[in-house]
Amino acid sequence: MISSNLVRHMFSSNDFIEMPESSFRLIRDLIYEYSGIFFDDSSLYLLQKRLTRRVRTHQLKSFQDYYYLLKYDQGKEEEFNQVIDILTTNETYFFREANQLRAFTDEILPELVEKKVNQPSPSLRIWSAGCSTGEEPYSIAILLLEAAIPSHFQIEIFASDISQRVLKVARQGIYTKSSFRATSPKYTQRYFNRMDQNFQVVNEVKKLVNFGQLNLLDENKMIFIRKMDVIFCRNVIIYFDNQAKRKVIDNLFTRLIPGGFLLLGHSESLINISTRFHLRHFVNDMVYQKSEKELDFI
Repeated sequence: MISSNLVRHMFSSNDFIEMPESSFRLIRDLIYEYSGIFFDDSSLYLLQKRLTRRVRTHQLKSFQDYYYLLKYDQGKEEEFNQVIDILTTNETYFFREANQLRAFTDEILPELVEKKVNQPSPSLRIWSAGCSTGEEPYSIAILLLEAAIPSHFQIEIFASDISQRVLKVARQGIYTKSSFRATSPKYTQRYFNRMDQNFQVVNEVKKLVNFGQLNLLDENKMIFIRKMDVIFCRNVIIYFDNQAKRKVIDNLFTRLIPGGFLLLGHSESLINISTRFHLRHFVNDMVYQKSEKELDFI
């Protein structure tokens, strides 16, 4: 374990502006209020290191001045976007958590199609909440194309993230080999175009996905999202404390149709977070489901 003195020495270079504990707590709490992401006391030097550049960019003298900018400046929302981009990591890849995806394609999708097939204008609406650089929603799109959904179904995939930076990457749809560590070669050949050492998603897949910036804690913007059949929110709430997790899960609950499904990451659970879903045991995986009889008015 690295001692606190060594960490302090590592980050005490003149390249960094000193962040007093008082400023750290104020900025840390603002970040939490905005995004739900909580940094404990051991993160002071991490924030100091990563945010010094933003202080210098605005030609400010201290982190206390930077706090005032985040708190009161007219451009504070755009600045928060910069902060989230800098502080969050976005490691992901195509077809992550294969067992869960098999539950989606082999068990959830057929159930939804059977329930909707005789509707006048049936649709499948799927949301990738916290989509990062786009591997997840594009994986979902490929699986839907492979599933041969009846042609009269309208398919809509909405993909959101709080970070503008990762959304820019997602919209471009260009990926390096590291994103394909769990991808079958048949999918790589069929749904990607080779670009030197990289791969670009084909338009057939791209056109199924609409990307948008969204803070999952923002109830005012959440109400404009149409009701979804399935929500993927995987490896997102692990960054939140329990209070923020409850708020996010409640927001997702209201955007699901009765009987809709919520797919979390394998390291995530609703224990002590929410009792509004029941855990559905499929052959391939366990998935949270909203009751068919559940009524909500949002």
